This record gives sequence, C-alpha cells and structure tokens, in this order.
Amino acid sequence: MTRPTTATVGELRASGHVQKTLRAEIRDNLLSALREGRDPWPGLHGFESTVIPQLERALIAGHDVVLLGERGQGKTRLLRTLSGLLDEWSPVIDGSELGEHPYEPITSESRRRAAELGDILPISWRHRDERYVEKLATPDTSVADLIGDVDPMKVAEGRSLGDPETIHFGLIPRSHRGIVAINELPDLAERIQVAMLNVMEERDIQIRGYVLRLPLDVLVVASANPEDYTNRGRIITPLKDRFGAEIRTHYPTELEDEIAVIRQEAELVAEVPDYLVEILARFTRALRESTAVDQRSGVSARFSIAGAETIAAAAIHRATRQGEEQAVARPIDLETAVDVLGGKIEFESGEEDRADEILDHLLRTSTAETVRAHFRGIDFGILVEALENGSMVTTGEQVTARDFLAGLPSLGESELYDEICDRLGATTDGERAGAIELALEGLYLARRLSKESGGGQAIYG
Repeated sequence: MTRPTTATVGELRASGHVQKTLRAEIRDNLLSALREGRDPWPGLHGFESTVIPQLERALIAGHDVVLLGERGQGKTRLLRTLSGLLDEWSPVIDGSELGEHPYEPITSESRRRAAELGDILPISWRHRDERYVEKLATPDTSVADLIGDVDPMKVAEGRSLGDPETIHFGLIPRSHRGIVAINELPDLAERIQVAMLNVMEERDIQIRGYVLRLPLDVLVVASANPEDYTNRGRIITPLKDRFGAEIRTHYPTELEDEIAVIRQEAELVAEVPDYLVEILARFTRALRESTAVDQRSGVSARFSIAGAETIAAAAIHRATRQGEEQAVARPIDLETAVDVLGGKIEFESGEEDRADEILDHLLRTSTAETVRAHFRGIDFGILVEALENGSMVTTGEQVTARDFLAGLPSLGESELYDEICDRLGATTDGERAGAIELALEGLYLARRLSKESGGGQAIYG
C-alpha cells in the first residue's frame, strides 16, 4: 500500500476516515488476521500453544504487557512483531511533536493551529514502523528521557517558565498513538519507574511543577529477565500492578523449533548441513538440562546461532586456505565452535574447573543422538573391519573434502558410502565428506573405532 495523498483534515473527513483508539486498532487488526487465517507473528517458533494465545488475549483485552523470560527466548523479537498489528499508514497533524490525530489535537499548540486553520489544517502520514519505539532500560535513564523536562532553550527564547510549551517531551509522550517497548524494565531506577505510574494508569504526564492532562494513547510493553526481576533489580509493585498481563516466555520445547530458530537467525557464510544444525540444537538443549549449568541465567538461543555461524566460518576458512571450490561445514568444525562459545555459558559454583569436560561430554552425547536418528539400521561392519585391518582415516580443520574422501579405505563392491550419503542427502564432495565423517564419529562414540585427536586433526582407526 502506497502512502495516502490526503493532505488536509477536510480531505480526510471527506474520505470517510474513522478515528480509532490505539487499542481498538490493534484489536481489530489482530482479530482480522485470525479470522483470515494469517499469522500475525511471523518468525516466532515454539510459542504457538503457550505464549502467543496469552499475548493475543491480552491485546484483545487492551492490556499493557510485560514479558518475563531468560535471555535469548525471543522476547524482543516478539515485541517487535507488535508493529505489524498497526494500520500501515496513520494520519497525524503535520509538524505535531506528539503525532496527534487530526481529529483530536491534545497539545495547546496543535489545538490552536486546528482552531485557526480548520479544514485546511495540513496532515501527514506516519508508517506503522514509526509508531513502534524501543528503549533499553539502563541505570542512567532519566525521567527526562522517558517523560520529559523543561527545555531551557525555549525558556531562553523568552517564554514564561509556566508556559506548557516550554516542555521538551520524552520518549513516551512522543509515542502517542503508538507502542512503547522497554527492554529489561527492572534495570530502570525505582524513581524512574515511579514517573511512569501516571502514564500507565491515568494516561497523563507530570513534569516538575506541571500537571498536563494530555490524554496519551500509548501501549506500554516491556521485557524482564526473572533473575533481574527478583534480585539485581525489580519492578516496583505499583507499576507491576498497572500491567494488565504478565506473560512467561520459554525456550523452544521441540527440537524442530530449536532448529528452525537457528536456521532463521544465523547468518551463514558457508553451507552448514542440516545434521550439524541438529547437533547444535541438541547440544543447546542438553546444556539447558544439565545440573552443572546455572539455569537461572539460561542458555540463550544465541549460543546455537553463534555456533552455526562459527562452524560456517571454519568451513570457509578451510576452503579459502586449501583452495576448495565449495565451503561445506563438517563435524570436525564443531570443535572450533565449542572452543569459542564456552564463555557464553555460566556454570554452577564449583563446576567452572570442569567446564571443558562438561561441554565435550554434552557435545559427544548430542552427536551420538543425531547419528542414531539418521543412521539407524545401517550395517557398518564392513567399514569397521577395514579399519581393524590396519586402514586409517584422517580428517582435520584444514583437510579438504577431496583429500578426506581419497583417504577412505576401499570397501570393494559395498555401497555403504553411498548409503550413508543418501541418508543425509549428500551429493557434493563437501557434503559426502561430512556425512561419512559423521558416521566415523558415531562409530567412535559407540566404541567400535578408536580416535586420536589433537592440533585440529583427528585419525580414526
């Protein structure tokens, strides 16, 4: 839809435009999407039967919302999708500081202009993306940032200190007829939270000695980490009471959702086969279930996303150095991810010295589960026999796919290698090398082969 061309309030009335409150606008657009079978929450996985229904009911009820959840659960992404429930274009009084609707000016300046100009009051159009604003709550955030303060420049121009037009409005009033998202709300100093009380309930603002009865039309949404919520900071009780809905988010409960999040969010510079993404997803889920990991901190989805990006980088690094035509990640690259991602995990007190051991064990477990899921029913006897007879297979971070394949023992007329590759849909040299390397790692984890590793190299025998 292109930007509307209506330019005055008279033309707007003639067009039949009907003014809606913000909550009515969101409610109508949400119900319309549900009625038509459209997904109002694109890109969100694992919330379909838990978080989303709660959020939809809160929005239909017209409630302000706070999302509680550990890091990396998609709280910010969920908040950002709310802008999709606004009308694509909305009329505002042209030049209005607060983006007021042409039918309802609320500041003294806009009311004066509306009275003077009547039907020729100029209007402009604001896109839905401009009606969603986001603020990261930091301890240095001030009342002036969120609510407003006296503007000394306007006073210096000769206006009276008691003139409401000397006020410089903060983020929330400037978001009139829009959505304000505050990330990490408990990090706001308590006195700043107090300043939000009138905005949340009475929908007016108080600045120093002024009491301005501005009928603000804003939806306030916020996110908070439960750990911060109870310890480092807290949402003061009166403000907490003003949120109509408090919704708990969570990590994906299904493996397929975990994989979908990685695929959606990771920016990969090389090909990463599905089975490697699956290993990373299983690895992340195992960390979330481990008693050695501090689960109050959580294991963010960013862990597995960064892992996928790291092994893709390892693949293109190898391809560039060794002159490979195609960069494809292989199981050997998983070790490079663990090396750099360990610092993203917070372990329980007393477990820090075992961090590498714990990560290595859980990665092996995740790899073994993936091998069983994909290679169940394949007879690897002939490959094990070939290696027992003295053959060895070498792989490594700088071993090309072609060199790896060339070093595989001959299995005569057996089609085992083809069967392994067919299970994983591997066709190119890089994909085939990765598939067979996964099978060898699975045999090692099942204690059917030995493995010597070090210096970014591994030898199976």
